[in-house]
Amino acid sequence: MDKIVITGGRRLEGTVAISGAKNAALPILISSILTDDWNTFHNVPDLWDIRTIKRLMTDLGVRFKEDKTALKVDAGGLNSFEAPYDLVKTMRASVLVLGPLLARLGRARVSLPGGCAIGARPIDIHIKGLRQMGASINLDHGYVDAKTDQLKGADIYLDITTVTGTENLMMAAVLAKGSTILRNAAKEPEIVALADCLNNMGADIQGAGSSVITITGVKKLKPTFWSIIPDRIETGTFMVAAALTKGDLKIVNCVPSHVEAVIHKLKQAGVVVEKGQTSIFVKGPEQIQSVDMKTFPYPGFPTDMQAQFMVLMSIASGLSVITEAIFENRFIHVSELQRIGADIIVSGNCAVVRGVPQLSGAPVMATDLRASASLILAGLAAEGTTEVSRVYHLDRGYERIEEKFSALGAGIERVRV
Repeated sequence: MDKIVITGGRRLEGTVAISGAKNAALPILISSILTDDWNTFHNVPDLWDIRTIKRLMTDLGVRFKEDKTALKVDAGGLNSFEAPYDLVKTMRASVLVLGPLLARLGRARVSLPGGCAIGARPIDIHIKGLRQMGASINLDHGYVDAKTDQLKGADIYLDITTVTGTENLMMAAVLAKGSTILRNAAKEPEIVALADCLNNMGADIQGAGSSVITITGVKKLKPTFWSIIPDRIETGTFMVAAALTKGDLKIVNCVPSHVEAVIHKLKQAGVVVEKGQTSIFVKGPEQIQSVDMKTFPYPGFPTDMQAQFMVLMSIASGLSVITEAIFENRFIHVSELQRIGADIIVSGNCAVVRGVPQLSGAPVMATDLRASASLILAGLAAEGTTEVSRVYHLDRGYERIEEKFSALGAGIERVRV
């Protein structure tokens, strides 16, 4: 098992390129199930979650070809409708095969999903929507067993704004008979990216990026050539890293409009941020100022940036209150940040962070993907050496992050234990 060892206190400088977005790549790769020939995808990140979905799709009969520039996917030989527990348990996004399998084969048997332990993320909304579209669904020994002769369009209200629920139902609806309306739909850039990709395959989706998405079913989709959008959470993570280390970074291959909420909060904290068309310049101040923050669904401040922002506030001047309004169990990283010297008190869904003059390196343990990133950031800002164990969480969502930080001047290396 690997660990990341960081010698803190070094200023980050230079240019860093952002990888393709994990949360866009996963549903887009899965959407290949809806076609029966070779799709070509560019800018697919090399991540553990991507490898997991490739293993799952291979088990369903999907073929992959890969070279240095593209990943090709062919679901023409799709021959199974079952996504087993062993493959689904480690990654919640695996549940996204449910809608496409049901639309393509009329049958799906998918294990209830796993993923990071950050709170309850039930798939009731997925199931309710698919039932409205005419699917017969039973929960059987930890599996969702779904059948249909033909999915039919429906007017579906999502009780909770859910990204995976919106994606699953959108993919199911593209081959359904008639029109489907998704109300209270998620608005994230990854939703728009999936809709754009599906439309390029021949789907008819209108309104993605708004709270109401209309999908008019078509008889067949065609293969596509498509590029995965840059990862906005990786973008935000490097922005915070620059601020933490009083650094001076140019972040390229990114979409500034996707991180407006993060930019807004960083500017409030005294960070210099300048936007280009596909780049962001970030310069950290001598002293970070405390600001309050509350997570919201997009376009609000992303819950996936909450832990990283908390690290920044831990060395800020003053007191800040961070409110987590998305997941009820997403302060697990606090105890590990306290080991590095952060002064944080948690009460319910709020964390009160009192800035300290200096963090101090310590051995810490990652508990989930974004917590892993926060510990790396804390190590970069801390005095002395920080060792982060259980970094397999990090590998789920960040592509060679230690190499990228090292190239910017960080004292960081991956060590095989």
